[in-house]
Amino acid sequence: MDLSIFEIMKHAGMMGKLIMFILLIFSVISWSIVIMKFLMFRKARNASLDFLDAFWDSKTLNEAHEAAREFPLSPEATVFVTGYNELKKISAARSTGQTPATLEMQLATMDNLKRAVRKAQFLESDRLANSLAILATTGSATPFIGLFGTVWGIMASFQSIGERGSASLAVVAPGISEALVATAAGLAVAIPAVIFYNYFANKVAEFDSNVESFSTDFINLIERDILTRT
Repeated sequence: MDLSIFEIMKHAGMMGKLIMFILLIFSVISWSIVIMKFLMFRKARNASLDFLDAFWDSKTLNEAHEAAREFPLSPEATVFVTGYNELKKISAARSTGQTPATLEMQLATMDNLKRAVRKAQFLESDRLANSLAILATTGSATPFIGLFGTVWGIMASFQSIGERGSASLAVVAPGISEALVATAAGLAVAIPAVIFYNYFANKVAEFDSNVESFSTDFINLIERDILTRT
């Protein structure tokens, strides 16, 4: 009897084929996310490095804003553009007399800038972490789906024993083989998903830390500028 994986699945029951099809879908989706995230993080990292070089080389915020628009994939650039736009709104309100120009009031308006920057940070973090929940679901669910296939295959083996009245290898081997293949398939899908979920979660945390550091420097730069001009 040929007990290759393809032959086992070819002669598997409807439930066994359904379980393997579900595991295949999980595998295709999770590997698509892994490839997409690799490309996203690589582009975001390169864009961030280029933007930070341009930002610290810029002589004015307007010049830095023009540079930031060239790096839409950089989280730091996106946060800076958001903060810059909020700063322009504050400056426009102050120039029309809507906001007093005292030092205390100018520093108080910085709260608006800080809130806008913080919101942009959260949005960028969510963007980078998007779809990671699918990897987490794959890593936690597919072993149990494979286990269900294992139980079903063993049940099929006992049913064959009852129908044929024999417990020979030829009777139980197909069901046991199907059960073991389901277990192996569930683990084969789950293990890479868990590994890459942890890897990308660490990458997101690293980006969050870098963005937080840049946001602090940006806000401090604005506050120092206000104190100097005042």
